[in-house]
Parts: sequence; C-alpha cells; structure tokens
Amino acid sequence: MASFSFGTGNAAKLLRIPLYAAGRLAALLIPRGSRWVFGCGVGIGDGALALWRVASDAGHDTVWLTGSAREDADARALGIRTIRKQTLRGWWTTARAGVLVVTHGFGDVNRYGGGGAFTVQLWHGIPLKRIGLDSPATTQVPAIPGAGLLSRIIGLLYRAAAQRIDVLPAASDRARGRLESAFGLGDERVVVTGEPRVDVLSAGAPEERRVTASGILARAVPGLPEGARTILYAPTWRDGAVDPAVPSAAEWTRIIALLERRDAVLLVRSHPLGEGSYASPLPSRRVRMLGSAVLADVTGALPAIDVLVTDYSSLAYDVGLLAMPVVHLVPDAAEYARTRGFYGRLDEVTGGDEATDWGGVLARLDALLGDESAFSEASARSAALSARMHAHRDGRNTDRVYRAIRARGVPGPTTARRTAADPVRGATAPNAEGALP
Repeated sequence: MASFSFGTGNAAKLLRIPLYAAGRLAALLIPRGSRWVFGCGVGIGDGALALWRVASDAGHDTVWLTGSAREDADARALGIRTIRKQTLRGWWTTARAGVLVVTHGFGDVNRYGGGGAFTVQLWHGIPLKRIGLDSPATTQVPAIPGAGLLSRIIGLLYRAAAQRIDVLPAASDRARGRLESAFGLGDERVVVTGEPRVDVLSAGAPEERRVTASGILARAVPGLPEGARTILYAPTWRDGAVDPAVPSAAEWTRIIALLERRDAVLLVRSHPLGEGSYASPLPSRRVRMLGSAVLADVTGALPAIDVLVTDYSSLAYDVGLLAMPVVHLVPDAAEYARTRGFYGRLDEVTGGDEATDWGGVLARLDALLGDESAFSEASARSAALSARMHAHRDGRNTDRVYRAIRARGVPGPTTARRTAADPVRGATAPNAEGALP
C-alpha cells in the first residue's frame, strides 16, 4: 500500500492555511540577510548538493535544513552546517535567508518562512509524466462534500506558491517548455543551464566515473557478486496507488534464473513516496534493495549500472548521458496516460519497444546481456534520446546556474572563502544571520 498520496497531502495543506498565512506575514516583517539556505526532498544530495558546493566554495554563508538524524550525519560527513527545518530555529533561518535552494518543494526547507526570499527551484528530473499545474493529480483532495471547490483552492495556492520561484533550471528548450507549463512561469525564470544534479554523469573521464560509482555501490550494497552485470529497476510513484509491477512468485523465480544465467544483479529502487513488496520469496544475492533508505541519491552510482529498467521515471533521460540501455516496463500505460498524462507520446521515449509484464522485460534483458550488437544498438538509442533532452553535456551545469542566480541581482559572497580545512559547524554553531530574538 502506498505511503503518501496527493489527496492526503493536499488535505493537510488546507488545514495548515492559517500557519502559512502567519508565516507569510512574519516573513514580510523580518529583514532578510545574505545566507544561502539549502534543502532537498531526498536528503543530502541531488542538485542542491552540487549547488551547495559551488556556493560554499565561492565563499557564501550556507546552511542546510535537515529533517532526520540520518541527514544530519550525512551532512556532517561532508562538512555541511545543518539546522533542523521543523524547529523554531529552522523557521527563523528560512525567514532570514537571502537565497533558498530546493529540489522538490518549499517543504524542503521550513515551509512557513520562505515568503520573500530569492528562491531557486532545481527540481529533480526532466518530466515525462505531467506534473504541477499540468497534472490533475496535483490538486486531488479526498472525496468529501465540497471537494471540487477545495481542489480549485489547492490549484490557486499551488500557482501562487510557484510564482515565488526566481530561477528554475531546465535541461533544454524542450524541457523548459514543460517546466514553464507545469509551474506557470515565464521563460525569464526558467533558464536552459542544464541540471546541476546530472553534472556527475558528464564530468571527468568515463573510467573515473565508473570507478567512483562502483565505490558508492559497494558501500551501499556490500557483497555484490564480483564482476556481475548490474541492472537497476526504478519504478516511479503511482500517486498513492498500488504499484502494479511487483513481480509474482513465479516471476521472481524467472527473474532470479535469468540473473544467474547471465551473471547479473538486480538492484530494486522503489520510489521513496510509495511502498511495494519487492522482497523475493526466494532469497538470492542476485536481488538487492537499493531504496532511498539505502542510498539517498542514486545519481552518483549510475555510471556503475549496466542496464536501467523503469517505467515513467526521468532516469530514462538521464542515463542516456552514459549511453545506458533502458528497458521500459509499463503494465498500466493506458490508465496512467488517462489519470496522469504524459508530455508528448510515451513511444517517443520507449521507441515503441516497451514491455507490459516481467516476461517481456526478461526477454529484452536476455537479449541485451547476451548479444553485444543488441546492447550497442540499445545504447545508441538511449544516447540519442538524451541528446534531444540535455542541451549541455559538459559537467558545468551547476556553474551556469550559479551565474544565472548572480545575474539576477543576488550579491556575491560576504564571508571568507571556505576551504577543506574549515571545521564542521553543526546546528549549535554561532548564527551569522543573528540569534533568535
């Protein structure tokens, strides 16, 4: 059963309207400073981490707002100063920030203190499925009397919140059009700089990327079979519905048999907002879990993956930067198109070669892992799709985003340039923007 849906989330937002209003009023009265405040819906990673490195190295005063002990520990390991976002100090830090950097939504920082800050929304992937204002799922509410009116109110609130975004990076002109429509923004705010989160897939030599990514995987999933090919299965979120692609017991038997025969490993990465029982009834070292609890940000590990299996995830665009073959498993394509919708046609991404069940997936995987020419052909298709969606492939997307922020009037750093020797400053460190009143 899913752990979250737009309907339940929107109901909670409606109940919090008085808090949003109070926070907005207070933020208008509190002077903002120059600090850059970061948050990310998946933890310490994604494009927010890439931009944190650039801003921090440039000398900006930076802090990361966290939501768990794990995020605190991950940040501490990287020398990132943290404050818990749901505390009074987290609200104060957000309300005093000069720049807010988020990847999912304003809940990445303290959701009640963001009004009036210069806001950078990095988003977390090129959308294939419709998102934001383009998706009916965004304004869903529980089936109660007055649901239609409440849904319209949610739509108005979403549009108003989106207008607070000052910079939204896009991977290409094609991706920019989707983001402009989804957030109701003009092209002066949606800029084709490339996405900071995928710089790790383009920077450096391929061999170096593979070695680094293999190290990430080995730490996250120790004991992988030596020399085995790696297959990543990454289904997307079903907006609160049950995942229809969970294998049956018979399908698990066939999956493990193929992995043994082709000396491969299947890494299963369920979406963090949904739950699905992907535990195999036949325990095997060939099937391992790689959810967000195991590895918060999977992007850095992608160069160590050989084949991606997914449905409607933006990973299908990203792995093309690595010329990685993609197998599409879409058992609910017609229903998903009806209830959520796609940007363009699904077959423009899949090439019309999508599978509707695990039998079809296994046939495609068997061909890819057993035939070098089939693997090369699929790699070329993946790279061609990515080339249409990623205008920049030089590993400098983050630098372009930083320059776009500065070009819009954000002042330069006022603190000394950060060095690797700087001590880690935790949530109890002195507050450069002033203590709580």
